[in-house]
Amino acid sequence: MKDALFTAGAAALRRFEPETAHELAIAGLGLSPFRTPPADDPILETRIGALTWPNPVGLAAGLDKDGRAIPGLLGLGFGAVECGSVTPQPQPGNPKPRLFRLSEDRAIINRMGFNNRGLEAFADRLAARPRTGVVGANLGANKDTEDKAADYVLGLRRLKGLADYFTVNVSSPNTPGLRALQGRAAMDDLLGRVAEARGDDAAPVFLKIAPDLTGEEIGQIVEAAIAWRIDALIVSNTTLDRPASLRAPDRGETGGLSGAPLKDRAMLALQAAAEAAEGRLPLIAVGGIASGADAFARLKAGASAVQIYSALIYEGPALVGRIKRDIAARLRAEGVKHLSELSAAGC
Repeated sequence: MKDALFTAGAAALRRFEPETAHELAIAGLGLSPFRTPPADDPILETRIGALTWPNPVGLAAGLDKDGRAIPGLLGLGFGAVECGSVTPQPQPGNPKPRLFRLSEDRAIINRMGFNNRGLEAFADRLAARPRTGVVGANLGANKDTEDKAADYVLGLRRLKGLADYFTVNVSSPNTPGLRALQGRAAMDDLLGRVAEARGDDAAPVFLKIAPDLTGEEIGQIVEAAIAWRIDALIVSNTTLDRPASLRAPDRGETGGLSGAPLKDRAMLALQAAAEAAEGRLPLIAVGGIASGADAFARLKAGASAVQIYSALIYEGPALVGRIKRDIAARLRAEGVKHLSELSAAGC
């Protein structure tokens, strides 16, 4: 019954202009009566550093930028919900329209520009959330900030004790100068300051990178992440690439492309990260994941967990449960008793 309601609701939302649909979805999730997900199959539990997720299917940042619908999102059955990106100061983001639904391609283009209500409003939301479920805070930098690394430090310090993990997002294509932080020298400066700011705080810190990097660049980021005690690498954000296969009328809009066309590029980035990390750094896979088969392929390629977002727009929230059931069935078919054994089993 719940899945049928979710499917009907998602279909109804696609009748609205994309950003209006987004706002309606957040409002609906904020009021959702479904706030207690069923217990997860124990085979799905996964550990990322010191943090345990009840299942490996997380929500990627961007859907709930201000932490307005955390209980409703956890109620959908995610292993973890990542809110944000949040910046120290409120900002309106880029001019509208800035969100485009490429239905023919099962894709999205966005150039939102870190629109959010700012760090103080975000902190209030996190402080008021129920202390159940895993909730992460995705940190960004304000568009006009010259010292962008300082904004990440501000976010980390203000939200200490309020989030279960933090993600340093240096990979959005919609904030000028942000992706430049992925170079080794800038990365070392940023992660050194983050390491100092986190101190002995137990909350893990993840780093989210772009898919538009070479294997060599990803290798350098992996080494920097390990050197500065980053707990996991999220691979990856949206792409600036525009595959020739795109058919939708809005395919030429500027911004980050996500959804099905990102799948192959995101997988290549994950494989490069896994090769460079050699088991030294947990990986979380994002990009073009729309089924249990997609998710399982990333887990077999070296990810400890996956995140989804764009596929929810086309498949609806029932997708979360379908992916989890499919992963569990595939693990048992492989003779694996627990997700953590996947690599050891030679899958």
